[in-house]
Amino acid sequence: MLVVDDEPRLRQVLVRLMTRDGFECRDAADGAEALAQLEREPVALVLSDLRMPRVDGIELLRRVRERWPTTGVVIVSATTEVDVAVSCLALGAMDYLVKPFQLDEVRARVRQALEKRRLLLDNARYRLRLEELVAEQQRRLESLFLASMQTLADALEVKDPYTRGHSVRVSRYAAELARALVLPDETVRQIELGGHLHDLGKIGVREEVLNKTGPLTNDEYAHVMAHPVIGWRLLHPLMADAPIALDVVRSHHERWDGRGVPDALAGAAIPLAARVAAVADGLDAMTSHRPYRRGRTLAEATAEIVRCAGAQYDPSVVEALERGVATGTITLLA
Repeated sequence: MLVVDDEPRLRQVLVRLMTRDGFECRDAADGAEALAQLEREPVALVLSDLRMPRVDGIELLRRVRERWPTTGVVIVSATTEVDVAVSCLALGAMDYLVKPFQLDEVRARVRQALEKRRLLLDNARYRLRLEELVAEQQRRLESLFLASMQTLADALEVKDPYTRGHSVRVSRYAAELARALVLPDETVRQIELGGHLHDLGKIGVREEVLNKTGPLTNDEYAHVMAHPVIGWRLLHPLMADAPIALDVVRSHHERWDGRGVPDALAGAAIPLAARVAAVADGLDAMTSHRPYRRGRTLAEATAEIVRCAGAQYDPSVVEALERGVATGTITLLA
């Protein structure tokens, strides 16, 4: 406890009283000295006079609440005006004690203040723990959700064996591109999630169309290219807290020149996350082997993507790909 009063005899009486009650007590002659002591070593409770030179009790209370919010303050004053007492309590004082007082009254008020402080600290710890529990529950729910979505993605790869591992590779390429663009960590995380789920809508594509080795008819192509909207409709009710990932799912087949699907968006109107995923998707599609063609090398695929910059792909994302390939942060994934 820190006892603050400009009357030496009263200060000494309070220190002796509190020491006998088991407190380790320090004392200060005014608010300025008290603040200096608190900077060196904070205390649980400050018992302070109201009228003091230099820094008075009101200013001391205000600064203690700002600098040491877990320190309790009890104001002691000869002032009996109700508005002064109310002002002190409104500023955060735990009690207001009027002089002259009985020593037993001081003991009782100090015990009450410390109990109030204990309850406030317990409440703060409880809130922190509750926030941690809610965050942990959210992580567990997200993990279960991702596991369910991965099961659906695995089911898709059973339907289309030539795209095995495609979603995982796209998510990793997209995450590296997002980091090369110096996007925020949460954006990178959602882009990676969107990459995992970007082709989920192919669950709704007929297997005979999905596995067709020859050219697709116009109707068949339109059927396949409905998968971004199908995936978006499946995921939208479940992913309200991941709008960036949903952008990837819906818009990864949009083109920079506005000739893509499903919304014919162009340029910066296409969500950035989807522009990143489009380059990642193109990179994996070009470098993956198919029964009817060999996969391109990383250099060949990069050159083709560079050639299509400004038409199919966002030039800034293509530049990020070139930097990643040059520095070795983007390499072909098995």
